[in-house]
Amino acid sequence: MSSPKSDIVVLGATGFTGRLTTRYLVAHPQFTEGLFSFSIAARSQSKLHNLVQELGLPASVNTLQFDVDDYSSVEAAVKSARVVINTVGPYWRWGTPVVKACALNGVHYVDLSGEHPWLREIIYKFDYVAMKSRAVIVPSCGYDSIPSDLSAYVSNRTLKAYGDYDVDTSITAHKVRGGISGGTLNTIMTVLEEVPRHKLRDSSADYALSPVGGRGMPKFRFLYNLSIPGEPSVPGAFFGMQPTNRKLVQRTYGLLEMQARSVDAAGSQEAAQAARRARYGPTFVYDEFLAVPSRLSAVLVSTAFAVGFGMLALVAPIRWLVKKLMPPPGSGPSEETMQNGFFIATNHTTSVATPSSPPVHVKTVFTGDRDPGYALTAIMLSESALSLLLPPVSSPQTGAPSSKSEAESLPEGLPDMARKGGILTPMTAFGDVLITRLVDTERFAVESSVVGREGEQRKDV
Repeated sequence: MSSPKSDIVVLGATGFTGRLTTRYLVAHPQFTEGLFSFSIAARSQSKLHNLVQELGLPASVNTLQFDVDDYSSVEAAVKSARVVINTVGPYWRWGTPVVKACALNGVHYVDLSGEHPWLREIIYKFDYVAMKSRAVIVPSCGYDSIPSDLSAYVSNRTLKAYGDYDVDTSITAHKVRGGISGGTLNTIMTVLEEVPRHKLRDSSADYALSPVGGRGMPKFRFLYNLSIPGEPSVPGAFFGMQPTNRKLVQRTYGLLEMQARSVDAAGSQEAAQAARRARYGPTFVYDEFLAVPSRLSAVLVSTAFAVGFGMLALVAPIRWLVKKLMPPPGSGPSEETMQNGFFIATNHTTSVATPSSPPVHVKTVFTGDRDPGYALTAIMLSESALSLLLPPVSSPQTGAPSSKSEAESLPEGLPDMARKGGILTPMTAFGDVLITRLVDTERFAVESSVVGREGEQRKDV
């Protein structure tokens, strides 16, 4: 079966995040200008029809019926697009056939996964295949894990603009307000009940997703702290998204480190210099936490998380009860909750100190105005996909995307790594292009500067 070719296909369009993504794409200025096309796909044709009616989708938006349990159906949907946006989770259960089809057929891919055991699986199975086909496969393009990845990336760039420094520590404090969906809770239960224990253990190690090892941080603390020179310290608690976010940032570090090493060995002097400026450096270490009002509340929140998650993981009757009470997949926070949501990711990065040079301190603040897990995730996911098709809205437009699927048809400005394909991270695949796209939406803002040095303050973004 062949389907009409579109630039993007949204898999799982009738789910909660899929609907938000579809709604965002159809209102996107580059869609209304005819610069890209997209299709929506789901298991139920009747639900697709209802979504078309609900959102008033134009006739140019094709509908595709596909069944993630039927690989031929998955492959047909994948072949109908240049970029796949996959919102069908849990990814441990449903994601692998989609990534396989994209990697084999040279089709680019983004998703909103936050399941590090699954990320480790697809890296081992499909990274090489995707590099051979030049497919750019980028998981975790939502609130998992763009704020974390972007904050460390921008801080490193600001540090390198100030001088030739390697990163020592990079720590992000997350302040967040938003809702939770039935799909998110279903994913947590799937990871706890379906992922084999040895795979869960292996994927939980530091640098489990990175091609290069590095310095580690404690996996769990009851009290965290962010101390930026000249500012009050920020206490924090353990952040439930930290395990995946930290490993994703570690993969960015590892990919950049590998690139620098390979270019040093065989590249031109100019390429080697660019790669060294992009790398975080061999001493890099990353951590993050949830910002809270006081040290006492930090300890209480961390304790509640440890006890609650431990009971959920170890006591089957508790999981049974939670599954009975939790909202069904496809449900999510109300429009009012999403309108009132936000996130603030504050990153403090320091350079490696030497006897002749004290550490340089960089502060980066990345903010989002709306519920981060859903409303903003739909934007981040969509703009990630569009990064592989078109220059940002604020950049000069060059017409509709090329019909080619090869790496040379990617827009200008993307990192060199994207042109080689493989399973990448948001910053190694999209870099400054995605940052510009997010800022263009006016829902996001990024500021970064060197701090703590009298008379010196360099703003990067």
